[in-house]
Amino acid sequence: MKLSLNWIKDYVKLPEDMDLSRLAYDLTMSTVEVEGAESLAERFDKIVVGEILEVLPHPNADKLRVCRVNVGTEDIKDIVCGGSNLEAGMKVVVACPGAMVRWHGEGEPVEIKNAKLRGVASFGMICAAVEVGLADLFPAGDDHEIMDVTAFGAAAGTPLAEALGLDDIILEIDNKSMTNRPDLWGHYGIARELAALYDLPLVEFEKYEPTTDKEYDVRIADADRCPRFIGAKVEGLAVKPSPFEMQSRIWRVGMRPINALVDITNYVMLATGQPTHVYDSNHIIDHIEVRRANEGERLQLLNDKELALSTDDLVIADAEGAVGLAGVMGGGKDSVLPETESVIFECANFESRGIRRTALRYDNRTEASSRYEKAVDPERCDQALSLAMALFAKLYPEMKVTAFKDLYVKKLERKEIDVEFEWLDRRLGKRIPQEIVAKKLGTMGYDVTFSETGMHIVVPTWRSTGDVSIKADIMEEVARMYGYENFEATTITTSFDGAINQLDVDLVRRIKEYLAFRCNMQEIFTYPWMTDEFVTALMPNTDGILALATPPAPNERYIRSSLLPNICKAIVKNERNFDEFDIFEEAQVFLDRDYTSNYAGEQLPAQKKHLGCAFVGASDNISALFRRAKGVIGSMPRYTHMEAFTFEKNEKPYWADETVWLNIMYNGKKIGDLALLSKRAALSCGIKVLSAVLVELDMDALVPFKSRTNRFVRSPEFPMNDYDISFLVDSMVKWDEIYAGIMAKKNECLYGASFVDEYKGKQIPAGKKSVTVRLVIGSNEKTLTGAEIEQIANGVIKRLTKTVGAEVRTV
Repeated sequence: MKLSLNWIKDYVKLPEDMDLSRLAYDLTMSTVEVEGAESLAERFDKIVVGEILEVLPHPNADKLRVCRVNVGTEDIKDIVCGGSNLEAGMKVVVACPGAMVRWHGEGEPVEIKNAKLRGVASFGMICAAVEVGLADLFPAGDDHEIMDVTAFGAAAGTPLAEALGLDDIILEIDNKSMTNRPDLWGHYGIARELAALYDLPLVEFEKYEPTTDKEYDVRIADADRCPRFIGAKVEGLAVKPSPFEMQSRIWRVGMRPINALVDITNYVMLATGQPTHVYDSNHIIDHIEVRRANEGERLQLLNDKELALSTDDLVIADAEGAVGLAGVMGGGKDSVLPETESVIFECANFESRGIRRTALRYDNRTEASSRYEKAVDPERCDQALSLAMALFAKLYPEMKVTAFKDLYVKKLERKEIDVEFEWLDRRLGKRIPQEIVAKKLGTMGYDVTFSETGMHIVVPTWRSTGDVSIKADIMEEVARMYGYENFEATTITTSFDGAINQLDVDLVRRIKEYLAFRCNMQEIFTYPWMTDEFVTALMPNTDGILALATPPAPNERYIRSSLLPNICKAIVKNERNFDEFDIFEEAQVFLDRDYTSNYAGEQLPAQKKHLGCAFVGASDNISALFRRAKGVIGSMPRYTHMEAFTFEKNEKPYWADETVWLNIMYNGKKIGDLALLSKRAALSCGIKVLSAVLVELDMDALVPFKSRTNRFVRSPEFPMNDYDISFLVDSMVKWDEIYAGIMAKKNECLYGASFVDEYKGKQIPAGKKSVTVRLVIGSNEKTLTGAEIEQIANGVIKRLTKTVGAEVRTV
């Protein structure tokens, strides 16, 4: 948020010699974070008012003119310009050499230098408003119109900032630092803080007293959503530009001036933090009512967006229908129009959560909604009304308020908090005298009464909407206004009785390191919502899946209950760039507790940690892809020090291929799936070329070892020999059966066996496959001879013949 220091000074008289850096530091330490402070005048350095004395034709260009210009120096300057509205006696904006401007308002600022234009020497540049960043204040009639400042009466050579009254400091406030401070979303709120900080008087708004006895017909159908609504019919108006000073202030803090009627409402909001609105009274039929919208009721907003409303939306309506979306934006057909001569002025208070839901539902965040969302107090309507009526009277001396109604149906109760001295002293770490506490809190609007053991505090209305509600909030108020820098640092004594061993956290880290480092997989991070097309492709239905009330996009309303939809979305994005890749994600999934037996009856969604993996490769080698995935997942317990799990075929996942799938089991319970993504699901996701083996595993079901299970194995003193054997088995024989057959008989010289390859081809009989296995053979006592190695290998083949029906390959 941007703030004008000159505007703040309307409400609190700060010392003229106050150091700006000190002001920014004090505000940051006590109230809000000041991200930056800009001297507005520095934007217009070396830019001055020039008076055109004579306009001459350019000797070498029909569209250019040579202007004789007085820029406040002893000599008259010749400046070449192509402006369409140049004339003698006109006062213009001149960028002298060294000034920074944007050519035609585009690109980065460039430095102006003396130059020759079509053979004529030119001093500096006569500027259009867009070239000095003032297009909002001086809108041009055409692209070649020069900015005219004749009406300001400034002498030639006057710095532009001085001539236009732009000698101001703009403070940039971090919005996040005042999210819980609705009282600070206007210049008056910051002025109140500075007045308390520096013990200065604060200018009070004079309460407005209506001059008419006629009541305007205002109705509130939902007092919880609208505690207060002020409606006033103001006549004797017209659509015209507002005074330059008002336009300038609105522009300085980032908004665009429009016309006097609209500018009054924006000025009031920027000054007090209370949004207001005006409707053309000729288009308001009979009365104003604040009510819930009817389901499907239509409303066209000021920005031409047409909405189909829901019953959760609050609207401003007349006898014929909705005329505005309460707290967000007015209607396009009923607000200020070119022929408007009388208005209905609205100053209201709306419940914060409802406004936020509506603004998000229609993706229509506005300056008004951003303030209402913070919970503005209804008493602030008095300040806004007072300022608005003063501005109406100033800009329209003939104006009259012909009907008025202040309907305050649900009064705001000021919070009351009791704080014990002993508690406050212990929390602050020191005793602050009562008179200092009373003064600091009193300057911020708190009513404080003391007893022997503590104090009773009544919170001001502007802090009673949720900001200050418990005694810890009072402690913070005392500390920040006393000054955090005034608290002495003290040594904290503590003891550590033992190391904290978070086995589950360590396991997650080990798994991610195993997948990334040892298995060369890429970790990805995705959003916690899912796209509808991937949900439809991978899940049988949406039962138990939570939906967002205000999704980021219409097709992204479901919160992830599985990691696989987003992983498949990542596959689609990467398929065009890579022929083979492996990715994984470790993240939370969310389930409706009513569909989760372990959590039924609890209110918050069930949150579980899952691991999702995708092994992606060419479709002509699916068996190798599946073995790679199974090897990575199957070896995970060994490398990450956790209880082993097994693979079984019990329940096929919905998204899996009919044949190539496994369930991951632990203690007889399914904790995950490993399967080839079916062709149907792949095409529905948009995976057109590659094949993918997907894995999803419940991380919460994994059990880490309490300590490392490594054991020392002595390196062999004699050579170990790799011996490959190839044999035929039935095509349905599994590796687990082959391995069990190899190791069925204990042999001290057989150290292990590993899978090498599997082959099916022309030389292999139908229903058979060729398997190659690598045996590790050796002895701790001697170097084995070739005959001894052959003997051990033959013994393995004999066992395989008996256990799995193996036949030695002859071709």
